[in-house]
Amino acid sequence: MDERKLVLLHTNDIHSHFERMPRIAEALRQLRSKHEASHPIVIDCGDHMDRMRPETEGSGGLANIAVLNETGYDMVVPGNNEGLTLTPAQLGLAYGERQGYTVVCGNLLDPDTGEPPEWMEPFRIFHRNGLRVGVIGLTAFYPDFYSLLGWNIVDPIETAGRLTELLRPQVHVLVVVSHLGINQDKAMAERIRGIDIIIGSHTHHLLEQPLLHEGTYIAAAGCYGRYVGELEFGYDMDAGVLRLHSGACRDTDGFPPSLILESLIRHEEETSRKRLEQAVATLAGPIGINWGAESGLGNLLASGLRRWTDAEIGIVNAGQVLQGLEAGAVTKYRLLEICPSPINPCLVRLRGEEIRVALEEALLDEFIGKTIKGFGFRGKELGTLCVSGVRVEYAADAEPYRKIRSIEVNGEPLAPHRVYKVGTIDMFTFGIGYLSLGRGETVDYYLPEFIRDVLEKQLCDENEIRLSSVTRWFTV
Repeated sequence: MDERKLVLLHTNDIHSHFERMPRIAEALRQLRSKHEASHPIVIDCGDHMDRMRPETEGSGGLANIAVLNETGYDMVVPGNNEGLTLTPAQLGLAYGERQGYTVVCGNLLDPDTGEPPEWMEPFRIFHRNGLRVGVIGLTAFYPDFYSLLGWNIVDPIETAGRLTELLRPQVHVLVVVSHLGINQDKAMAERIRGIDIIIGSHTHHLLEQPLLHEGTYIAAAGCYGRYVGELEFGYDMDAGVLRLHSGACRDTDGFPPSLILESLIRHEEETSRKRLEQAVATLAGPIGINWGAESGLGNLLASGLRRWTDAEIGIVNAGQVLQGLEAGAVTKYRLLEICPSPINPCLVRLRGEEIRVALEEALLDEFIGKTIKGFGFRGKELGTLCVSGVRVEYAADAEPYRKIRSIEVNGEPLAPHRVYKVGTIDMFTFGIGYLSLGRGETVDYYLPEFIRDVLEKQLCDENEIRLSSVTRWFTV
């Protein structure tokens, strides 16, 4: 039997955990050495970048590119944290500094040409041990957001079907690198014949050994750089059959850190921090935050969202702001520390009764202390709701969902069936946190700005700072 070996090494959803990257680099170095004769294909499946970290924020992602260059990948797929938190121009600038690897994504297109930009390819064919290995890249489907940034994103599973039909006759093995999530990966395996392997990401799932689902192997290596995936296959050239020899996720804690990468990251951290030490505002006095009750910074952000979106009401959860601000200069670095989430402002049209439900929930400990992971949220607890344009009277000791005695919107009683324009955050529209706030009739998203950009603008307005101390919630 003429069997050829194929080795795939993969990482995903590192989210700028730079502290893990030296161990990842050493793990990949040792695994490449172990399989040297087979010339492994080394892949990152997306969300390597995360603008919550100063190294990424201060460098526009170039710190991540420097790490990818030094680590030694063959290809990367942009995840939503790359594609939705950087503009196409910023992303092109960052990936323009790549060395030795290809950026691959088949469903993210330039709207003018209908093709990927010049720095990205829809697929790649690798040659290993006499095997032609076709690799398709796909990223998560968020059309409302991508269109605002100037992209045309197309359905990933339809794209996978089209590219599979194109590539299957040309290659021995067909791989899809998917930044779509485990459910989409399974759906792809069920609907599309001809995909041999799916390497997944996006939902941070860990498959310690690959699944065999509808004839397709599905693999994934968790998140935050804790694991590196190692897949070893044998391909029978006579029978045209792919067999899994071994598949595992290697714990990077079992590898020493790369000293070269540690040094590189220290340099990138220092350089990025210097860029972020630019002062953006000066405060005459401190402004605090309280996740359990209204506070100055929460009110300031709610008012900023209302103004940014030209809404009647501003609403945001207090947990978006992690710390208060001291008197004196406020830098971009400090704003990143207190408001790290890559969350965008948005305009939602909500009925009064939906707003009331959310305000009632904002008085309950089960919502205030609720922990949330993902969907852009980089805080610890959901926190109560901070508002602008709203006055609420409530009885703290009353039973849940019957605490509020009155709600006024800009001096008028809240009308249950009237539709209000509400400036808030995109996280709620995903059905996270205060669920009724995600039931808007229509939504307008504001990209590429984050809510910390809204807060920065507010901190430069002395009148808005003064108004942030005005009470909006009253006990009766």
